Amino acid sequence: MSTATETLLAYSAGPKSKALFEEEQKYIAPGLQSIALFSQLAMDSGSGCTLKDVDGKEYLDFVAGIGVASLGYGHPGYVKALSEQVAKIGVGSFTTERRLSFVKNLASVAPKGMTRIQLYSSGAEGVEAALRLAKSRTKKFEFVSFWGGFHGKTGGVLPLLADSFKFGLGPLMPGLYCSPYPDPRRCPLGAEGEHDCGAHCLSFLREMLKRETTGSLAAILLEPIQGTNGNIIPPAGFVKGVAEIARENGGLFLSDEMITGFGRTGKWFGCDHEGVIPDIMTVGKGMAGGFPVSGVIASSEIAESKPFANPSGSSSSYGGNPLASAAADATLSAIIKDKLVENSARVGAALLKRLQALRERSPLIGAVRGRGLMIGIDLIEPKSRKALDAKICRELFEECLRRGLMTMSYNPSFRINPPLVISEKEALAGADILDEALAAVAKRRGL
Repeated sequence: MSTATETLLAYSAGPKSKALFEEEQKYIAPGLQSIALFSQLAMDSGSGCTLKDVDGKEYLDFVAGIGVASLGYGHPGYVKALSEQVAKIGVGSFTTERRLSFVKNLASVAPKGMTRIQLYSSGAEGVEAALRLAKSRTKKFEFVSFWGGFHGKTGGVLPLLADSFKFGLGPLMPGLYCSPYPDPRRCPLGAEGEHDCGAHCLSFLREMLKRETTGSLAAILLEPIQGTNGNIIPPAGFVKGVAEIARENGGLFLSDEMITGFGRTGKWFGCDHEGVIPDIMTVGKGMAGGFPVSGVIASSEIAESKPFANPSGSSSSYGGNPLASAAADATLSAIIKDKLVENSARVGAALLKRLQALRERSPLIGAVRGRGLMIGIDLIEPKSRKALDAKICRELFEECLRRGLMTMSYNPSFRINPPLVISEKEALAGADILDEALAAVAKRRGL
């Protein structure tokens, strides 16, 4: 038996976790997130930035439910708000004090002029609602997104996912297109340097709109930083260029801030880094600290477009219900009160610096990038400089778990998105664990 195989077999979740996981597998459908399938953990509780499984083992969390748990776990204000609200009323679209408080606060931190908000349950639902709003405003029907982007898995947005995930799921809705994104790891158009790659991708976008669409552009949809693709930051000026091209073609610029919103990047929203004000913005994930809430934000002028603005035209059965509103209000209030946007910028900078130093020592790290607490790491084969083999990535993931660090390092391009409440001390302790795990894998593999 090979050393690598022995290593994989050596890892195992605790006995209680293992038993619960295996029992659940008899009933739950296949297709859970990789982090749950690979770890086979059953979680019991959490506190701050720490998770505890049913066997009592603790893990420093560098994942936060894929950027969801902004306030970490067991935040007292969050617990109090939901406990009080669930004892009162949990459903319905009527006005509540909590929802009013939330939308007022959100309007105060959103880009200038974006003061009208509608709430939904999931990211994909919010994006689909934004597409409906863009159609209502422009009376057009075509949309463009980018290679490597992710906007949800429902039928209305699946064509905007430029990835093999779509294979076997056709036919897809017409009128939706994807254009190359300036990925600094390897420019899809073969340009040298980030700036040239960005310029080439913008030129391609202009030509694609002329040659492939029917001239009925409703909106161009962009993540200011691509999350699922590995926390990929576009070159300076690209976001602004995309917004300009959208408007030149009579369409809207739609900034998908599901992951980048609410301080994740060290500013309130990802588009703030270039001073771009979108026409429409989608938000979610960290907005409600883990409760399933998403939203669409626009100016009054755009939000009043019909049929989106007709009675029941923009609504959602679960969206903005009293319990969801309490979660969102408690989260946003804490982000403001505890200055978590500033914490994200400060701690993220310290963590990025430590990880960049680690890159100089570890043969398995090819690149480190990030803004705020949205950091990406590329794992590589030292000799070939190609993406690290998935089996070795899996070993790294397991080494981190053994040492008490929850990561997404089972992918060669993995993301670090800890709760916004993480302290610098905790963040650097996590980096130290990652350092140890990388060293252990490199030594075992002779790298």
